[in-house]
Amino acid sequence: MVADETARIAPDVALGRDVVIRAFANLYGCEIGDETRIGTFVEVQKGARIGRRAKVSSHTFICEGVTIEDEVFIGHGVMFTNDRYPRATTAEGNLQGDGDWTCIPTVVRRRASIGSNATILCGVEIGEEAIVGAGSVVTRDVPPRAIVAGVPARVLRYLGASGEAGSAPGGSSGAGIAVGSLAAEEGS
Repeated sequence: MVADETARIAPDVALGRDVVIRAFANLYGCEIGDETRIGTFVEVQKGARIGRRAKVSSHTFICEGVTIEDEVFIGHGVMFTNDRYPRATTAEGNLQGDGDWTCIPTVVRRRASIGSNATILCGVEIGEEAIVGAGSVVTRDVPPRAIVAGVPARVLRYLGASGEAGSAPGGSSGAGIAVGSLAAEEGS
């Protein structure tokens, strides 16, 4: 493991082989797989799991209940949530504790990619090799190999056999469409 001296890694973190953790990262009670890279200012909470050979870019928040499988790319500033109805206090006005809310799990499947500044609401599954465009808000499941973008995110295309953009839901070709331009193309 290579960790910057400013990174905070709690003793209860399970780290795989050859993990790289950059400056000011904060990890506690989580699992990080072999050869995964964690960027600057990333927080990974207790109960979160990140697979092997994943890349988590700077300023990302991975909360309790999130599972990220192998070879996943997470862009800069991606935010995950784990509570559908967050509140600071109970109905009686007391500060909420662990027993006062329900953690809703989220899964990001193998080789998926999530663009910078995306927000992933809890309870969704992002399918294998799916691509989430930058700035998207994911409110429901993303099918495997789908390219989604927007607020809320919706399917724009599917990856073809070669891994390039393939057909859109209406059957039109996605050839030549850059993933970074999908949000602009859709008028978002």
